[in-house]
Amino acid sequence: MREKPLLFGTDGVRGVAGRSPLDRETVWKLGRALGMVLDKTVPARPLRAVLGEDTRESSAFISRTFAAGLESSGVEVVYAGVITTPGVAFLARRHRFAAGVVVSASHNPYQDNGIKVLSSEGMKLPESQELEIERKLDECGSPPPGTSDAPLRQAPQLVADYVDYLAGLVPQGCDLSGYRLVMDCAHGASSRVVPELVSKLGIKARVLNHEPNGRNINLECGSLYPHAVAQLTQSTGADLGVAFDGDADRAIFATREGRIADGDHVLFAAAPDWKKRGALRGNAVVGTLMTNVGLELALARQGIGLRRTAVGDKYVLEEMLRSGMNLGGEPSGHIIFSDLSLAGDGIITLLQMLRLMAETREPFERLAGGLKQFPQVIRNVRVKEKPPMESLPPVARAIEEGRQAFGERGRVVVRYSGTEPLARVMVEGEHAEAVELHARRIAEAIDLVLGAR
Repeated sequence: MREKPLLFGTDGVRGVAGRSPLDRETVWKLGRALGMVLDKTVPARPLRAVLGEDTRESSAFISRTFAAGLESSGVEVVYAGVITTPGVAFLARRHRFAAGVVVSASHNPYQDNGIKVLSSEGMKLPESQELEIERKLDECGSPPPGTSDAPLRQAPQLVADYVDYLAGLVPQGCDLSGYRLVMDCAHGASSRVVPELVSKLGIKARVLNHEPNGRNINLECGSLYPHAVAQLTQSTGADLGVAFDGDADRAIFATREGRIADGDHVLFAAAPDWKKRGALRGNAVVGTLMTNVGLELALARQGIGLRRTAVGDKYVLEEMLRSGMNLGGEPSGHIIFSDLSLAGDGIITLLQMLRLMAETREPFERLAGGLKQFPQVIRNVRVKEKPPMESLPPVARAIEEGRQAFGERGRVVVRYSGTEPLARVMVEGEHAEAVELHARRIAEAIDLVLGAR
């Protein structure tokens, strides 16, 4: 069995801020270990890394500590301040930094935080490099006193560079100033970017939840709570609503009628347009195990294929690069337009939907409205450990009963979260009652055997 990283999950190192692995000593060691790996693998000198963070109260402490670890191994740290994860990915690639580092726990509550490490190409590190960083930890020693005390000096031009790049993605002659938007920044990193961008583009936008206080990030707002945006989009007659998560690598949309549209709707709207323009490489898109079978059937009717990967935007990107495709994403709102960015970027996704609306002169609900999703239920069960599902007879039996009931007209996907102590149960089929029944049975079986009480 292939060795897997212990600290790095599907989206970097994540946990409760201040506790292992996000305690002071481990964070410093992770920074120092990354610097040691960069020293061996990156030929360019001097070694420089760009570091950004989201708006959690713990982000500044973790940023200072990680930066101190990096600098102790000879890496110069350039601090971007509060910026989105895809913003750091852009900066790493544009300015040829040896690495990009983001201190963020994405859509998690403020008590959590995380460290994401990106390559000089703006991609999440492969597991082989994550393993190498972990192996170096024992060589790092202990952080010196006062490690986390020195403030980082921000380079303000970096955020401006990213905003200019985003604005430049709008084609010449594509006027977006006539659209009215409702935008939810989740009190997260997009709060630093979105107001500047909409002003630069002349977009009329009502921007919500853009006043972070360190503890309100994702608090009943953002992409996990899109209903408020949907209601306001409908009540104000706005053309489009969008909700970002804490680090703005995902976006969930709302139509003028107040309906919520996820990443599957975005792929459904974008793929035919890209195919028509001759821009859809491989004549297919990349999705995941969570991609609704309704999207697969709808794309097939237009002669467009769907290739599935494990859950996680890093796996979507790996498959896109391996197969030469340039469009992929997840229902959660991570969409990758790899010709524009190798990171999922909620703001780029918004700009692509606005471009499509402007060029076709069609409202978003019509572009995405042809997608008829199968009923789908997702249940999260908090677990105390993560043994193989097939080793748990009651769980394996409930899963098999569900698969037998749906046959080829439905799906059952049960997996552990890569970032939280959760088992995720996804059941999908033509009939909502059967979907709900089997999702409940599987979740109850998992809770009985593994439930964290």
